Amino acid sequence: MSGLPALLSEPLSPGESLLVSGPPMTGKYTVMLRLLAATADDLIVVSTDTQAATIRRDVHELAGFPSESVGVVDCAGSAGDADADGDDLVRHVGSPENLTQLGIQFTTLTEQFEDREHVAVGLSSLSTLLMYWDAQRVYQFLRVFLDRVEDLSWSCVSVVGSTMHDEQTLHTLYDPFDAIIETRETDDGRELRRRGRLDAPTDWEAF
Repeated sequence: MSGLPALLSEPLSPGESLLVSGPPMTGKYTVMLRLLAATADDLIVVSTDTQAATIRRDVHELAGFPSESVGVVDCAGSAGDADADGDDLVRHVGSPENLTQLGIQFTTLTEQFEDREHVAVGLSSLSTLLMYWDAQRVYQFLRVFLDRVEDLSWSCVSVVGSTMHDEQTLHTLYDPFDAIIETRETDDGRELRRRGRLDAPTDWEAF
């Protein structure tokens, strides 16, 4: 991963959680995958908007991870997808609206990955969950989800579309995370910066 800004090449600490926030088409999904790949040897991605086969392909293209290193809770595809047939590291949920089933399938995958040394978790995208649930319900889900990740000493990166929700909703979602990675598109290309709870934002960097 040489040539990437430090924000994308430095691993997260065990138990650390980040939220990638930015407008559409500013590279949030790619930032999430790069952060996960910089942190761990094995990944679990909970996806509300991208099918498992696409996630695995993207992780392989970005970082060379084999399929057996990437577990997926797929809320965007079909349980009959050929690529997932017989693959117990892909768990299907019929709709992102079903948070209970999403949580059950995520817990099942965490149990399968517990004996692996370095694991990181992705959750994309909170904006899809907000199509079905209000901010407080998504916040409650996040607290339980992130507590599970932290209990395992894993790290987590999630994604939200910053222009799709009002400021109150965004602040509610920001609260459970240790820091925010903001993305934007300028005339010179895509940029990102980190904003912590108490720290001033870092300078914008191209990526």
